[in-house]
Amino acid sequence: MNPYLDDDLRALADHVRRFAVERIRPGFLERDRTRVLDRSLMREMGDMGLIAPELPASVGGQGLGCLAAGVIHEEIARADLSLSYINLLASLNGQILSEHGDPAVVGPWLSRLMSGQSLLAIALTEPRGGSDAANLQLRIERQGTDYLINGEKTSISAADQADAVVVFGRTGAPDSGAHGVTALLVPTDVPGLTRDRFDCHGQRAIGRGSLFFDNVRVPGSHRLGAENRGFAQVMQGFDFSRALIGLQVLAVARVALEETWAYVAQREAFGKPLSAFQGVSHTLADLDTQVEAARLLCLQTLWLKDRGLPHSAEAAMCKWWGPKLAFDTVHQCLLMHGHGGYDRGVMEQRLRDVLGFQIGDGTAQIMKTVIARSRAGRAAVPA
Repeated sequence: MNPYLDDDLRALADHVRRFAVERIRPGFLERDRTRVLDRSLMREMGDMGLIAPELPASVGGQGLGCLAAGVIHEEIARADLSLSYINLLASLNGQILSEHGDPAVVGPWLSRLMSGQSLLAIALTEPRGGSDAANLQLRIERQGTDYLINGEKTSISAADQADAVVVFGRTGAPDSGAHGVTALLVPTDVPGLTRDRFDCHGQRAIGRGSLFFDNVRVPGSHRLGAENRGFAQVMQGFDFSRALIGLQVLAVARVALEETWAYVAQREAFGKPLSAFQGVSHTLADLDTQVEAARLLCLQTLWLKDRGLPHSAEAAMCKWWGPKLAFDTVHQCLLMHGHGGYDRGVMEQRLRDVLGFQIGDGTAQIMKTVIARSRAGRAAVPA
C-alpha cells in the first residue's frame, strides 16, 4: 500500500495507463526514428485533462494537485519518456505563467497549454554554461513600453517545436547576478527569433536545440513577475519539476524491471531459468528496492508541495538520484536481455532517453549543493 496514493489517485493511474498502453506506446520507436512529436496525441491528452491538472480553477485548471500531476506523468513516461516531456513542460511553465503573468496575456496560453493545442518551452541555459544559471548573458532591454531581446539560448527542450517560450535574460547590470534576471513570455513566431535542432542520443521526439534572438521585440505586458526577479521565480518552479523528473525516469526504470523479471523467469541457461542464478536475481532485487524507495521520495516531495511545506532539499534528492538510478537500472536490464537487449529496440531507447536527465535541469553536483545548503546552511556551503 502506497501511503501517498489514495483510491482516487490509483484509479487515475489505471485510467492513464490504459490510454498510454493503447495510444502512446505503439508509436514509441517510430517517434524516436522520425524525431516527430505527435501533436494529435498531445491534443488527446489535453481532451482527457492529462496536461497540467494541478493548475487552479482560477486559470481554468482542474486544481487536482501536484500528486495527481505526478501520477499522470509517470504513466505517460512508462510508455514514452520523450512524449512525457509534454506534461513536464506544461506543469513547469503553467506554474510560472499562472502565478506571475498578466491574466489577459497568459490566460489564452494557459488554455491552449492545458488543452494540448500549444507547447511551451523554457529557455534558461546559455552556451557558456547551464549550471551557473544566475550568470545569464542574454540581454533584455527596455524600449518604451516594450522589451528588446538579444542573445542565444541553447540545449532547450522542444526548441524547434514550441509555440511560445518562457525566456530568462539579464535586465540588470552585467554583475548583478540573480538579482538582475527578468522573465518574458515570447511567442516563437515573432520577428528576429530563429531556431535550430540538435541530433541528440535520446528524447528525440521532443528534441533539443538553440534559440537565437536578434532584436526580438516583446510587449511589456508579456513580462512574468517583477523586473529583475525572474531567477527566484524559476527556481521555485524547479522544485516542482525536479520531483516530476524523478517520477518520469523512475517510471522507465520500473517498466524495464517488470519486463526483465518476466524475461529472466522464462529464459533458461544450463537447465535453469536465469532467475535461479543469484548473480541475476539479486542484482535485480537490489535495483528494484532502490527504485521503489526513490519513487516514494518523489511522491513525498509532491505531497509536501501540495501542503505548502518546504521541499527544496527533497526535490534536489529526486533530481540527482532518480536519473542516475534509472540509467543504472535500465543498463542492467539491457544486459540481462543479452544480445537482444543490445539490438536497436525498446530497452536501448530507454537507456538513451534517461541518460540526458543526468545533465539537463540541474546536474547531480548542483543538486547535492542544494541539499548541503539546506542541511548546513548557505553560509557553510558558499557558491
